[in-house]
Amino acid sequence: MKNVTLNNGVEMPILGFGVFQIPDEETQAAVEAALAIGYRHLDTAASYGNEEAVGAAIKASGIDRKDLFVTTKLWIQHAPTGSVQDDTKRSFENSLRRLGLDYVDLYLIHQPLGDYYSEWRALQDLNREGAARAIGVSNFHPDRLVDLIDHNEIVPAVNQIETHPFHQRTADQALMRERGVQIESWGPFAEGRNNLFTDPILTPIAEAHGRSVAQVVLRWLVQREVVVIPKSVRPDRMAQNLDIFDFALTEDEMHRIATLDTGTSLFFDHRDPAMVSWLGGRRIS
Repeated sequence: MKNVTLNNGVEMPILGFGVFQIPDEETQAAVEAALAIGYRHLDTAASYGNEEAVGAAIKASGIDRKDLFVTTKLWIQHAPTGSVQDDTKRSFENSLRRLGLDYVDLYLIHQPLGDYYSEWRALQDLNREGAARAIGVSNFHPDRLVDLIDHNEIVPAVNQIETHPFHQRTADQALMRERGVQIESWGPFAEGRNNLFTDPILTPIAEAHGRSVAQVVLRWLVQREVVVIPKSVRPDRMAQNLDIFDFALTEDEMHRIATLDTGTSLFFDHRDPAMVSWLGGRRIS
């Protein structure tokens, strides 16, 4: 497994296993299968509602904690009359408790909304205390990311954003590289939108290598040095997604895939007022 080195020296596997949209009752079995297959990087979030199941799978696996890389995320905190920093630390402690862990390897601010400056100050404290080995953000556009960096002490180690063949984020990645932030992809398969798995550019590339389109997409991301966390509940697909380190795409194939970029999200825009209001009003226990 290839690792990337984050801006504070922490090693992060470039390929992990995501659990977004896996029902809580199916998560433990899925994560246990992923760990048995060889995944050592797990990505969850408080808002997914399955941290306890992830923690149960980790415990059941018997794998040494130091051999795992575990990410979870902070949902938007709501403390109009209290301290967002205190609420952030309480939320973090709740995530640790649900996961059954003493620390996480990466803790992310899930959305660039609300008082995320206070949240970030709390994350900086957690990082200094060793409770979160690395801290970062998710869904931050370049302007918000640069503003956060320029007005705080610790530079986010990671920015997890929508990244797939139809929304490639090459300019965003270049900016992150300049600022020392590792790009991480969510939604690498675009949830199958735009007929990704039968795409006329991706399909012949996959056939040329005797691979699936999914493997080509993951290989394309890894060759771009993008961390990626594909999700599946099928062990055969989990194994296939992990099996991408014994072939490489040619420069021509990388260029052909680059032509698929539309430059726009296939899901939602974090700058859309209606979406901002919906996300900001969402509460989790």
